[in-house]
Amino acid sequence: MPSRVRVWLNRTYAENVFFMDQLRRNPSDRAVEIHATHGDPDSPVLAAADTADLEPEGLSPAAYVEYALDQCVRRGIDVFVPRLHQAAIVAHRAEFAAAGTALLAPTPEAVAVFEDKATAYEAVRSVGVPVPPWHRVRTADELLAAVEELEAAGHRVCFKPAAGAGGVGFRVITRSPFSLAHLSGFPGPHVQLDLVLDALRRAEAPVDWLVMPRLEQPEVSVDCLTGPDNRVRLAVGRTKNGRRRGFTLDERWLAPARLIAEGFGLHHLSNIQFRMLGDRPVLLDVNTRPAGGLHQLSLCGVNAPWAAVRLALGEDPGVIEPPFLGQDYTVVSGPRPLSPAALPRQRGGAADVLLPAVPAPVQAAQALPL
Repeated sequence: MPSRVRVWLNRTYAENVFFMDQLRRNPSDRAVEIHATHGDPDSPVLAAADTADLEPEGLSPAAYVEYALDQCVRRGIDVFVPRLHQAAIVAHRAEFAAAGTALLAPTPEAVAVFEDKATAYEAVRSVGVPVPPWHRVRTADELLAAVEELEAAGHRVCFKPAAGAGGVGFRVITRSPFSLAHLSGFPGPHVQLDLVLDALRRAEAPVDWLVMPRLEQPEVSVDCLTGPDNRVRLAVGRTKNGRRRGFTLDERWLAPARLIAEGFGLHHLSNIQFRMLGDRPVLLDVNTRPAGGLHQLSLCGVNAPWAAVRLALGEDPGVIEPPFLGQDYTVVSGPRPLSPAALPRQRGGAADVLLPAVPAPVQAAQALPL
């Protein structure tokens, strides 16, 4: 009888409750126990886990590694899926291995390349993957020059932090003056150029932004599973065009994703995103972690989280071809349980979080067919 597998997810996205569900419903019928940690006592991943801790706040990356090693030893973790402080953790892979824990994460070199979007664009362009034109700006004058150059080439212009995730800080530049039209409906991503320039000139410290064309849909996120031998075991594209979502195996998207995953050591799960610049796909972003929407591949008959855990344990699942491509779908919200009472945030140690006796609703995205 195969032994149970103990998996830890640290401070991960709420949507990864579905990642956890898939681990438990694995096709090997293997017993899986899940440990979760988070800084927010109301994160649904804490309630979804078998055991959970609140993370101490304010730890440096080095101190967090010590905390993580202690968690792995005390909790008997077989596979650790790090999101928070990923770079610091993968630099200590040997120490986790000595503690009996495999890291489901890329190489330190890969994390370093893709932590910074400008560095990432330079790197992938050097191996022949198309990237959009971009400028790295830190001052108002640099921003204005970049905007004028891109607008002269016929582009709508946007900017985002050179380092960051989840679309935080993304804005689209407009030259339209602020008016009541900007106060109708829901808030959007558009921001007036004159307001941004004024804010930059008044700022006490420089920014670090990437300024580039506003790329068009469809957006295609290629979920990759890559072994430590740098061979991709799974690559499936998830398409997004407005509300409509779907799947693709078109090599226009998969071939450059494989080139990036294999060429830069993006071991285990990664997510490589493309959008359109005119009539050609270009790289948008590279995530060195499982995508929040990874569970949507279940609509293609694929359990990617379990395949990744097997690979981390040294059980090569081989090349995985989806048996079919699911129909188009959309994403809606639904309830998930929370812990029955909010616990105080932890400053020093971390307290166990009990599983809920009575479910309380929280919104989590689910995929439904169109």
